[in-house]
Amino acid sequence: MSGPEIDSASATTALTLAPNVIHLDPETAVYESMVAGWCEQQRARFLRTQTIEARISVVRRFATYTGLYPWQWRPAEAEAWFAHLASGTPSPAFSTVRGYQLTLRLFCDYLTDRRYGWIELCANRFGETPTQILHEWNSIVHVTEFEGRPGRRALTYDEVQVLFDTADSEVERVRGLGRKGSIQALRNAVLLKTVYAYGLRRSEAVGLDLADLRTNPSARDYGRFGGLYVRWGKSSRGSPPKRRTVLTVPEMDWIVEVLEHYFTQVRTLFGADRHPAVWLTERCGRITTRSANDAFTAVRDAAGLPQELDLHSLRHSYITHLIEFGYPERFVQAIYSPEMGVRHVHHAEKNQMNRRRGGGYLLPSITQISRRFDARTEGADARFAA
Repeated sequence: MSGPEIDSASATTALTLAPNVIHLDPETAVYESMVAGWCEQQRARFLRTQTIEARISVVRRFATYTGLYPWQWRPAEAEAWFAHLASGTPSPAFSTVRGYQLTLRLFCDYLTDRRYGWIELCANRFGETPTQILHEWNSIVHVTEFEGRPGRRALTYDEVQVLFDTADSEVERVRGLGRKGSIQALRNAVLLKTVYAYGLRRSEAVGLDLADLRTNPSARDYGRFGGLYVRWGKSSRGSPPKRRTVLTVPEMDWIVEVLEHYFTQVRTLFGADRHPAVWLTERCGRITTRSANDAFTAVRDAAGLPQELDLHSLRHSYITHLIEFGYPERFVQAIYSPEMGVRHVHHAEKNQMNRRRGGGYLLPSITQISRRFDARTEGADARFAA
C-alpha cells in the first residue's frame, strides 16, 4: 500500500519537529529542533561528543547575545558579537574567534541547505528565512600556521632543568611534611619527564598503557623502553585517534632508567598491578588530562616559570630540541605529526657548556632520579635509534 509522497526536506524537519502539533511557543520549538537536527547531523559524521557540545554552546551563546532566532540573524548581528568579544579584557585568541566563526558558519550552512527543509518551514511559519551571516568580509582569514598567543613557546634548556629539578624536590618536600602524596608527586615528576622525552600531547600521555611500551631492535640496551606506541593521537574530521610509534632517541635515553625506576619501585605502590594504565591514581584508576595539567601547573608555579607555559609547551620543546640536535626535519615530521610538520619549532640559543655526546645540550642533572642515580652520558649516546 503506497501513501502520499513526502519530499526529503519535509521528512528531515519532521524527524526533529513534531508534525500536526500546535506549540505554545513555536519559535522556541523550531529553534530547539534546529539545534537537535544539527547535533544529529554531526553525530552521523562520528564527530566527538566534546566537539558537538562545544559547537552547540557557541550557537547558544550567540543566540543569547542577539536575543533573536536563527531565521532572524543577519551579518550585522555576527559583526556586533565579534566586535564585543574583541573589546573584552583579555581579548580571545585569534584561533578561538576563528573557531567561533567557523561554528556559526557551519550552523548557517546546515540551516540554509534545502535538503533539510528549514528555509521552507521558516518561510511558512514566520515569514523569514535563515541566511548565511558570515562571509569573507566579516571573518578572520587563516593566513598563518600558528595562531596562538605570542607568549606560548618552547622552554629553554635552563627552564627544562629548573622544571625537572623542582618536580624532584617536590617529592622530598611532601615526604618531609609527613603527609601522603609523595608517591603522586614522584609519579608527576616522571610523567612530566616522559611528556618531554617523547613529545607527547596530554591525551597521548594519559592514554598510555603498559602494552604500549615498545622495544627497538636497533637499540636493545633500552629494553622495553625503546619507544612508545601512541594510540590516542589527535583525530580530525570524525576519524578515530591517529596512531604512531615514537622512538627513544639517544639524546633522551636518560628516560629509560627513569621509567625503569618508576615501573619497578613506584607504580607497584599504587596497588593496581593489573590495571593497564601507565599513570595511576591513588584510587587505582587512570589519571585524567586535567590531572596532568594540574601537575605541570603546580611545578611550573613552584619553579617560578612564566604563566604562559603549559604542559603542551613540553611537546614544543622536544620538537624544537630535536631540530637543534641535528635531526632531519623529515624525521621529526614523520614521527610527530605528518600534517603539522615542524611548525612547533622555537629555536633557542645553544648552551655549549655541559654538552652531552650525541648532539644533546641538556644538563646532566635533568636525567637524575632523586637520591638514586644519574643516566649515563657516554657510549650509547652515539647510537642513533632508527
